[in-house]
Amino acid sequence: MIYDAGHYDVIVVGAGHAGCEAGIAAARMGAKTLMLTLNLDMIAFMPCNPSLGGPAKGIVIREVDALGGVMGKVIDKTYIQMRMLNTGKGPAVRALRAQADKPLYIQEMKRIIENEENLTLHQGMVDSLIVEDGVCKGVVTETKAAYHAETVIVTTGTFMRGKVLMGDIEYESGPNNQRVSVKLSENLEELGLDLTRFKTGTPPRVNSHTVDYSKTEIQPGDEKPQGFSYETTDYITDQIPCWLTYTNEFTHKVINDNLQLSAMYSGMKRGTGPRYCPSIEDKIVRFNDKPRHQVFLEPEGRNTEEVYVQGLSTSLPEYIQHEIVKSVPGLENAQIMRPGYAIEYDALVPTQLWPTLETKKIPGLFTAGQINGTSGYEEAAAQGIMSGINAAAKVQGKEPFILDRSQAYIGVLIDDLVTKGTNEPYRLLTSRAEYRLLLRHDNADLRLTEIGYNLGLIKQERYDQFVEKNRLVEEEKKRLRKLTVKPEAHIQDLLKSVNATPIKEAVKAGDLLKRPEIKYELMEQMIESDPSLPLEVKEQVEIQIKYEGYIKKANEQVARMLKMEDKKIPDNLDYDDVSGIATEAKEKLKRVRPLSIGQASRISGVNPADISILAIYIEQGKIARVAN
Repeated sequence: MIYDAGHYDVIVVGAGHAGCEAGIAAARMGAKTLMLTLNLDMIAFMPCNPSLGGPAKGIVIREVDALGGVMGKVIDKTYIQMRMLNTGKGPAVRALRAQADKPLYIQEMKRIIENEENLTLHQGMVDSLIVEDGVCKGVVTETKAAYHAETVIVTTGTFMRGKVLMGDIEYESGPNNQRVSVKLSENLEELGLDLTRFKTGTPPRVNSHTVDYSKTEIQPGDEKPQGFSYETTDYITDQIPCWLTYTNEFTHKVINDNLQLSAMYSGMKRGTGPRYCPSIEDKIVRFNDKPRHQVFLEPEGRNTEEVYVQGLSTSLPEYIQHEIVKSVPGLENAQIMRPGYAIEYDALVPTQLWPTLETKKIPGLFTAGQINGTSGYEEAAAQGIMSGINAAAKVQGKEPFILDRSQAYIGVLIDDLVTKGTNEPYRLLTSRAEYRLLLRHDNADLRLTEIGYNLGLIKQERYDQFVEKNRLVEEEKKRLRKLTVKPEAHIQDLLKSVNATPIKEAVKAGDLLKRPEIKYELMEQMIESDPSLPLEVKEQVEIQIKYEGYIKKANEQVARMLKMEDKKIPDNLDYDDVSGIATEAKEKLKRVRPLSIGQASRISGVNPADISILAIYIEQGKIARVAN
């Protein structure tokens, strides 16, 4: 018998990286929030590689933090190694990457959730949604508990009808041999939502004591303390290295000889796998001209001997995995503690979502994370905080919150999903962002902290610090633009030391800083400077001055794009009434139901001619209404 288990503003189903951010964001906005999860010991679990960040993904963590999220704070307290990638390149592609202590990460996230005001954490399996008059009003668990709410966020990750594949073995399971959700998938289909089937996988884990690290290359963390969160002030200094080794011709022979035994190539696998995180079988087949592939040995924590063998993700039988592992230098005597496997799961076709991540078919129902077709922890966290904000805003009668493509990688991620959809697990890449010069690691706070503060997710103290940083940056830029550097002997010597062309006459310090070879540290030796100026202020001053021309051009492009976004499409527009638009375009416009001409222009299969006709039709409709 179903019983009334309680009433909430927001219910979050799942406590992975999306669910954690969703629940915390909603609660901090003042919404009474319930978080339901299959296993309280698996909160924010990392079933795949024990790392966060990297190109684009690391910037997303900074953006989540700038909005008031928690992923950055948790990893800063629990990492075993931190590295800044692409330091030899421009600021638009620099990104932090951290190796996580997986057990400690779970503990810290659970601690935050358990102590969060307005947030209730409960273990339970959700079997179905409560839908009344087409609107989602709560959930029912397998124990017949009915939880009622104004909004529900489903963040089930890879657990919906999850199936593990290893050779010719297959069985129902979520990651790490966890229970799977079957009835919820069935219920979503009964409610008219379209599901697809995706796949991901993991490599074997080996015992560190059985690895010969002398045959591998050490990969240490950075000596300079760094963090993802803008609030981090204490940094971990006793870092643990990772190690690099490679596959070889014998490794590839073992795989090729047994390819028919892989679940991927035997026909057992039905789900589509991630293009940018292929299995070792896939790499051998797709890149058969490569004599070797990288294999990274990544410790899973300080208090465990498990090592994640990054690069050997596989669905081959366990006995073949032993042969593969032992063929790799340094792993000749390695003992596998957990074999690798592939996992298939249900995902929602994301074009069924509004940019708020609310489903179009069922008001009040939001989805976030891998259920929406993405493949990473960071992408999940980004969707989580956005769904949490919008679910709480809906309850509170506030305006929807949408980030556009020029504001954040989060905006790019969600716009890609809901506008273009995805036929494979989506991974965020820097190349997906047309305004990536504006979406940098260093300026996430400048882009989003004001927004997070207005949403109620950023505390006053942090906001005051942000305002002060902004003030110092603007004052220093103004000072450098006024200050003159004269062609004196010591100035010429400093320029010569970095192979810079000598100056023939006095120049403004700001103009000199625009030169590629001139760094702010060198500039400090040329002019009077303030030694108390924070490093992050100096960094921001240098970037903003040095790339001023490029940033200006990018902002001009954004302004043109925003004009398209400002041209809204009426909710009740009947595309069948718009003559001249191609049949394919009409079908896709009706399915996606874009909110603006800008969004419509990004739908695959809708060409510029279709957009021109649509824009004219809407404009004529406005004129007609004004005339009447």
